[in-house]
Amino acid sequence: MELKFLEIFCKVVEERGFSKAASALFLTQPTISSHIKTLEDEIGIKLLDRLGRDVVPTKAGEVLYKYAREIVNLKTNAIQALNEFKGAVKGKLVIGGSTIPGEYILPEYIAGFKKTHPDITVTLKIGDTQDIIDMVLNGSVEMGVVGSKTNDKRSECKEFLKDELVLIVSDKHFKNIKGKIDKKDLKNLPIIIREQGSGSRKTIEEIFKRHGIDIEDLNIVAEFGSTEAVKQAVKSGIGVSFVSSFAVKSEIQNKTLKAIPIKDFNITRHFYITIDKTRTTSPICQSFIKSLLPF
Repeated sequence: MELKFLEIFCKVVEERGFSKAASALFLTQPTISSHIKTLEDEIGIKLLDRLGRDVVPTKAGEVLYKYAREIVNLKTNAIQALNEFKGAVKGKLVIGGSTIPGEYILPEYIAGFKKTHPDITVTLKIGDTQDIIDMVLNGSVEMGVVGSKTNDKRSECKEFLKDELVLIVSDKHFKNIKGKIDKKDLKNLPIIIREQGSGSRKTIEEIFKRHGIDIEDLNIVAEFGSTEAVKQAVKSGIGVSFVSSFAVKSEIQNKTLKAIPIKDFNITRHFYITIDKTRTTSPICQSFIKSLLPF
């Protein structure tokens, strides 16, 4: 069972397709297909199924992927450790970030990391909190930064940054909202909310519950899959919404959106660095995590 076949198999599973895997590996699609067929012939069992446009692992493929991912990671770690020993820190780092960290926080940290590690290529994958946790646990990213913890015992989480979710409105469409409002007024406002699986959604539900507010009692007018979509909807006057303070810095500064304080009602949370503690973290990943933490 050749290592390069396992690497190709892992990439097909992670990209959910032959053409995307071929592009990522700088190979042709027929070459990818040929290598997968050789692997399946050697093992004597089908590893991948086509479901519409997606390619997904069979039950046997899921078993192989778990071990193949570990083998590929070990190879990567070995190369990185040897490069570090030689004084040449180079290689690849694949990390994940949920929407807010991925779009508004991590790019700046990656830029700083690249200044001290110019020969390292960093790939950042963005999804909702649960997507990133799943990627960490299946090995497709080495570490992630997410908006809430998971109960999975394989996951290790460290506090990263503190965030505040603020109520944003368009002054153009909600001129009647001035100054601080009471939390009971929230039930009278058209509210836009993030989709299930979002760290922001989970935090809001938990805080509302502590204040005796059932989210189902609110006037939810829309759900969106990204913070950018939420901001555009608020600007359009569809409703108001709670979003991360990191995501609306520029809009509040240029006054295209306004943050409305709520009496005795603060929504704060932490972003967490998460890794799979059952896997060996590469030297490069360890260095990147150290660059994120102040101690």
